[in-house]
Amino acid sequence: MVTIRLSRAGTKKRPFYHIIVTDSRNRRDGRYLERLGFFNPIASGKDEPIRMNYARIQYWLHTGALPSDRIAQLLKKYPQKTSDTSSVVIPLVDTPAEIAGVAA
Repeated sequence: MVTIRLSRAGTKKRPFYHIIVTDSRNRRDGRYLERLGFFNPIASGKDEPIRMNYARIQYWLHTGALPSDRIAQLLKKYPQKTSDTSSVVIPLVDTPAEIAGVAA
C-alpha cells in the first residue's frame, strides 16, 4: 500500500520532516517514491513552517495513496490557498480509514 507520511531529518532536539510518498513496508527514513514538501514544527518568526506540492498530493490521493494521521491533520490545518488560476481542490480527510471507506 502506498502512503503519504513524514520522514524525519534534522538533528537531535531539532526535528525537521520531509513529506514523502512511500510503500508502507519501507522504513520511516528509508526509500521513498517522491518527496512532496517539508514540515518544520519548530519554525518561528519568518521561517516557513510547511511547504507542500498540493498538485502532487492531489494526484497521489486520487491514485489511492493513504495519508498518515499526521499528514491528514496538516492538510486540514494548512489548506491550499485558492487562486483564480488554480482549480485543484484537496479533499480533506479525517483518518486513513475514512479514505479506505471503512466505518470507524
